[in-house]
Amino acid sequence: MKNAFARFIYKLLGWKTKYDLPKELKKYVVVGAPHTSNWDGIFSPLGVWAMDLEFRFFVKKELFRFPFGGIIRWAGGLPVDRKKKEDLTTQVANYFKNSDSLIIGITPEGTRSPNPKWKKGFYYIAQKANVPIAFGYLDYKQKICGIGPLFEPSGDIEKDMLRLKKHFTQYTPKHPEKFKI
Repeated sequence: MKNAFARFIYKLLGWKTKYDLPKELKKYVVVGAPHTSNWDGIFSPLGVWAMDLEFRFFVKKELFRFPFGGIIRWAGGLPVDRKKKEDLTTQVANYFKNSDSLIIGITPEGTRSPNPKWKKGFYYIAQKANVPIAFGYLDYKQKICGIGPLFEPSGDIEKDMLRLKKHFTQYTPKHPEKFKI
């Protein structure tokens, strides 16, 4: 139902989706950027649902109480315990190990403000869970929500972070002045 609703809203607003990954790929981390607006948090899930994908994202476990818990779960939220002794990358890697199919979306900027220093958790999660990394983007100029292609890490994280950031410069965020590499 949410997939049909998302397709209807996207069509109504003139947005399109682009999925550039193998259909048989069932587990991967989506690195989503640029993240410059609260609208990203609406258009991204709608776009992923319009692609008929079961997209998941992380929310601190404290928010899974009434009245928001059910809504967050329905939207794809997974609880994480930031107070747990086990680090977050291990918690997420365990979600992958215990799932037949899992697509996790992570925004490495960690904020909608300009932030050239990206968090690297998505990279470590992909390594720990032995899953690929895919590009995820919103292009407000072309009105496209896209996933793909896959990103092949070289093992040199600093070099890879720069490659990732440069890839995202081809898309127009809601607020271009807030995207810094």
